[in-house]
Amino acid sequence: MVQDPSPRTPPPPGRATATATGTAAARHRLTTGDPRRAVVAWVRSSPGTHVWLLIILLTSAVAALLPADVRSHLLHEVSTNLVELRAHPIRVLVASALWTQGPSALALYVVLFEVVHATAERWLGTARWLATAAFAHIGATLLSQKAVLLDIRDNHLPRSLAHTVDIGVSYGLAGVAGVLAYRLPRRLRGPYAAALVGVFGYRLVADDTFTDLGHFTAVLIGLCCYALTPLPPLTPSRETAPCPPRPPDLEPDPAPDVTEGAEAVRHRWVRKRRR
Repeated sequence: MVQDPSPRTPPPPGRATATATGTAAARHRLTTGDPRRAVVAWVRSSPGTHVWLLIILLTSAVAALLPADVRSHLLHEVSTNLVELRAHPIRVLVASALWTQGPSALALYVVLFEVVHATAERWLGTARWLATAAFAHIGATLLSQKAVLLDIRDNHLPRSLAHTVDIGVSYGLAGVAGVLAYRLPRRLRGPYAAALVGVFGYRLVADDTFTDLGHFTAVLIGLCCYALTPLPPLTPSRETAPCPPRPPDLEPDPAPDVTEGAEAVRHRWVRKRRR
């Protein structure tokens, strides 16, 4: 093997520094600085939220493309009004949470889903988050429609409200916002819960509609879902702190050798006690 006797000239210092810097920057872009990976990780951490949001986007797009009369008929069929709740309760309770009345509020729903639902799902887990949203949606719907039924019977509301459009995701959002109070530190839970109850309570008193009653009820249901929240981490205490090591003179005797005679064991024990 013949070696080249001519010396190799090193690269210029500026070029070497630029090459190293470019390599480090490329490596950073492929690791923590890649925004695509951050987005994918966020979506994977809250899959239920983004599946629900995708369905909302699709159904809103379908509703926007339909003729006005067809859209009105469709939304009445999936509404949790008194007529549909009596005829198809399970179907409308599920379907009403998958439709909105139009695409005008989609941007707001995207923000609320990411801030409220995604945060709660990452904290509670998909099953408990979905249970909280379902409890709030179903409970608020049934209670508000019961109030509509009583007001229609007492002639306080027109009978046309028995077949009104009542769809949307706001009851579930309000309930999950309520349970998020337990995600905050203890000193902030009371003010946060009081602010939620105050805002929705004021809307209920000021406007006095069945939708406002549903939102207020959903917040209270969410606040009642403390049992679905994860257990707090254990803090070191006197009961859980590790025991100090035993002094050498209190160490337990080693297990005697089975081949050792009883007399030898007794002599060793006497010598240790005399020490």
